[in-house]
Amino acid sequence: MNSLTLRQQEILGFIRVYARDQGYWPSIRDIQRHFGFKSTNAVAGHLIALERKGVLSRVPGQARAYRITGPAGSGVASVDDELEVVNIPVFGNITAGFPEGVESGNAIAQLQIDVESAGLRRGQRSFALRVRGESMIDAGIQDGDTVVLEVRPPRNGDIVAALIDGETTLKRYLKPSGDRPFLKAENTAFPSIHPVNELIIQGVATSVVRRL
Repeated sequence: MNSLTLRQQEILGFIRVYARDQGYWPSIRDIQRHFGFKSTNAVAGHLIALERKGVLSRVPGQARAYRITGPAGSGVASVDDELEVVNIPVFGNITAGFPEGVESGNAIAQLQIDVESAGLRRGQRSFALRVRGESMIDAGIQDGDTVVLEVRPPRNGDIVAALIDGETTLKRYLKPSGDRPFLKAENTAFPSIHPVNELIIQGVATSVVRRL
């Protein structure tokens, strides 16, 4: 394998640090701005070169998903393990307040995120929603955040996206022993919500991202 140029090592180091700190992959424009490239084509060229040299590899079966690897003899001392980044669809907004309808349909954006930092399990279906409202601020989820969710059954105490009596909201799922489950806000200004007819869990929150 050919050794990396100084610029390629710098780009690889930037990607790794950015993904570890932010929890998601930097966009091509993020890389362009950081290094002052005149066009995104220059970034794309470096990424292709890194892939050819074996330090950046695509994740099989996942579009625009990559791993950073540090093969023996690569001369990249800063890359000593794998960082797997995947694309997660963002399906509109969810209320962290009083329940209401949630925007749905096709994804409105893609969130590139590090699997390990996001607490995701490989092979598990995931999606993301943008948060509106302040009912979960005591759990560290603020208005404008993006919450990443896995599609799986909830455990007692999980934060979930839930359809409750026809409206969607983000709350903590609680199931008292011998009683019906309900949704609890993490803000004393908001009441808990008890279902009248139905409570359907759409996803379980695994992490929160402060920007896309």
